[in-house]
Parts: sequence; structure tokens; C-alpha cells
Amino acid sequence: MGNDFFRFKRFTVRQSLAAMKVGVDSVLLGAWADVSQASRILDVGTGTGLLALMLAQRNPAAMIDAVEIDPAACLQALQNVSDCPWANRIRVICDDFRHFACRDVVARYDMLISNPPYFTNSLKSAGEQRRLARHNDSLPFSALIDGQKRLLSPEGVMAVILPPAEAQLFIRHAVSEGLFVKRLLHVRTVSSAPPRRVLMELSRTATNVDERMLCMENIARDDFTCEYRELTGDFYLKFDEGIKK
Repeated sequence: MGNDFFRFKRFTVRQSLAAMKVGVDSVLLGAWADVSQASRILDVGTGTGLLALMLAQRNPAAMIDAVEIDPAACLQALQNVSDCPWANRIRVICDDFRHFACRDVVARYDMLISNPPYFTNSLKSAGEQRRLARHNDSLPFSALIDGQKRLLSPEGVMAVILPPAEAQLFIRHAVSEGLFVKRLLHVRTVSSAPPRRVLMELSRTATNVDERMLCMENIARDDFTCEYRELTGDFYLKFDEGIKK
């Protein structure tokens, strides 16, 4: 069983109530997404609230809404937000994103960010909470892409992390709905391995794609790469403490 909490440099994430614990995927996305121009951010499927907390740390002016369908995870996110330094800028909303996206929106978001569930045809998890967090029948790619039409500002961006095969499906659907890939980051664990995750930013404006590769570990030194340390160094305590994996 994982720890009941995960301590970052400027906040702590408690996770005993959430089905999905703190993982590398959300840390990668939260550290990589370009929030420099985002004054209003929507975190879809916030879980413990990790992405919302990371983006609040990175952008001191942003107002962040964090939507979560699971009541237990929503309660956990509320606890984590209330204990963080930016509680006055993060609002946790317990709702199905598909319902939330259909509401009347007074002001649109500059960024929609999500570490979405992506299992489709695999064996369902035994528990309902775990199933909601892992399987995309609770948040299909189509719902996430359709929701951005109502929620994103004209210049807004959508940032998502997925495994490579699912990323291809997501991009194909997004392009068919008028979105364009703006940035891509392919993540390898080690240089000899194929990419295990793809981070993407999409917008409604066609542009040259900024496509890069990130390797997380050095095989020879059995240590994290400088690039990975630089990307996540504002969050992980272990990089200050010199702890190896």
C-alpha cells in the first residue's frame, strides 16, 4: 500500500481517500504545461488536486477550478487545497465534467489540463472508485474534446498526458474537431526504451509544432537526467536531498 501522503517542496498531497495516488504522469504534466499566459485554468479529473496545486505554485496570478466526479477524491482535493499556500485561488468542484461543460460559462478558461483515464477495453477494476479513475467510460476522450469548445477561450490551450497509442487516438479526434497540436513531449524512462508517455498541448490556431524528447534516467549513472531534474526540480524534495531512485 502506498503512503497516505506525498510531500513536495511547497505543499503536501494527502491521498488516502483517492483511488489514484500521486504519480509521475501528473508531475510531468504539471511541470511541463505552459501556464505563463493563463489567468483562468480548469483541471479536469483533479483527483487529489495535484495538478491544480502545481499550477497554482507556478503561476501566482492564476485562478484555478478543479473538477472531480468522485466524491471521496473531491473531499481529498478539498483537504489538500485548504492546507496549501494558494487555497484562495483554487476552487474544487464535485461534478461530472460532461455536466459541468454544459453549464452556462460566464468567463472561459485560458487552459484546460487533464491527466485523463485512458483504459478502454481492458478488464474493469473491482472497485467503482478505481474504475472511475482508470477507465475512460467516465471521461471519454470525445467528452474532453467536446467540452473544450464551450470552456476554452479562443486563444486557450488544452494540455494532456497519455500513453503513445492513446495519444495518437486523442490527437486524431482533436484535429477532426478543429484543434491543432502546438507542443509535444515524448517521455522515455531510459534512452534505449521507446516513449512511455506523450505530453501534448493543443489550440485552435495552427502553428509549427514544438516536438521534443525527454529521457528520465541515465543508465550508466543509475540516476535521473539533468533534463528531468530541471523540469521537476521545483517540486521534488529528492532532488534537493540527492536521493537516487
